[in-house]
Amino acid sequence: MGGIVRVLHALRRTLRGVEHDQQLPLVGHLDELRTRMIVSLVVIGAAFGVCFWQNARLLDVIDAPLARQTMEQVRSGNGTLGRSYTVQRSARDLAIQVRSLAGVVSAQQRSPAGRAALERVVIAVDRDVKRLSAPPQGDRPVTLGLGEPFTTTVTVTLIFALIVALPALLLQAYGFFMPAIEPAARRRLRPLLVAGPGLFVAGVLFGYFVVLPAAIHFLQNFNSSQFNVLVQASQYYSFAAKLLLAMGILFELPVLVIAATQTGIVTPRQLRHGRRYAIAACAAVGALLPGDAVTMLLETVPLYLLFEIGLALATLLDGRRRRLATRLVPTDTAAV
Repeated sequence: MGGIVRVLHALRRTLRGVEHDQQLPLVGHLDELRTRMIVSLVVIGAAFGVCFWQNARLLDVIDAPLARQTMEQVRSGNGTLGRSYTVQRSARDLAIQVRSLAGVVSAQQRSPAGRAALERVVIAVDRDVKRLSAPPQGDRPVTLGLGEPFTTTVTVTLIFALIVALPALLLQAYGFFMPAIEPAARRRLRPLLVAGPGLFVAGVLFGYFVVLPAAIHFLQNFNSSQFNVLVQASQYYSFAAKLLLAMGILFELPVLVIAATQTGIVTPRQLRHGRRYAIAACAAVGALLPGDAVTMLLETVPLYLLFEIGLALATLLDGRRRRLATRLVPTDTAAV
């Protein structure tokens, strides 16, 4: 009961926050940080519980891009599964021909025993044709160890819990750092609270529908004739989840650009003059993220576009602030 009371007290303090003019000693700042961390851990724990409850659906969702690409390879006869499926279709076609031949011979057979034997052959061949006509299998990743299904599920659940909880974690970071900023700048930064989670969700969706399928297509088809490609579950799920988390964080770039300009850390003019460094930084970030040359390109281009969007919005806000300051100057002078 005492732990629950402390958590509720931490939540109340978190929602109230710290005022800009409120002076806190070092112990007070550490206590504020501890409170924020407690709330963050509670949110992550709740998100982990929900994600673990729905872990089968999460795995189905993250399996879908791999399944589509694998089935395309299978139907085209590429890879180990594709060659097996080609043999399966050939066996089905041969069984259909045997069934037709058995039907013709049975119709011409005068002996009841011979006709009965051929009819049994037809029934057995029909059963085999039905079994050989089943869609190809093997569109799920494989596990190599006894405990790998459990450990992989827990890892994927934790990463998805971080993805779900990240907007709340960003809100806690905002509540901890914003009291150090002037109230006027804080008012200008409040709209970013709404834009941040939306951009994060957009980044995750972009990673899922664009970057991840392209990465799977490239990696599964690269020099595939020289290898028997089997996708290990732990590696694939870790790669996909980290990629989605990284894309969600990268899509926060416009928020970071606007926050940096609104707080005076850097000016839009300085950012415009540093575009070549921004391009190099975006390429470096894309190279450090999990993936290959294709995913690097698919990550670098949107990242730079997001930088330009953030720069354009920062320039617009800076121009509006300057115009407002210009209108206020004559009024102050006349009053003096």
